[in-house]
Amino acid sequence: MVRIRGRIGDWPVDLSVELDVDDWAQLAAHLPPAGERSTAAAAAAVVGQSDALWQTTLELLRKAGKIEGPQLLAQLAALAGGEQAGKRLLVRLRHCAQVRMETGADAPIYHWVDQA
Repeated sequence: MVRIRGRIGDWPVDLSVELDVDDWAQLAAHLPPAGERSTAAAAAAVVGQSDALWQTTLELLRKAGKIEGPQLLAQLAALAGGEQAGKRLLVRLRHCAQVRMETGADAPIYHWVDQA
């Protein structure tokens, strides 16, 4: 038996699906062999997207030279698809060797530091 619980919008979902041995065998027949199923490939795709987003973030700051935190957050949120993802990129920038953060009068200022 497989039990699925969660929400679809405001609606709670609690679904139980009972499968007999023949049903499981039929499902298994549609799966690729275990050697071909690789979560590493899926993880590599996610890492590739994450690396591309990070490189774009660095390029954005490099081109700007310096930028105030709220403006940078807005740009990163638009780039990453949400404010939480934008905040994660800001935190990552704070720990990056190519970035210097300065406390401004109203907001932090992120500076690109050339590594010559």
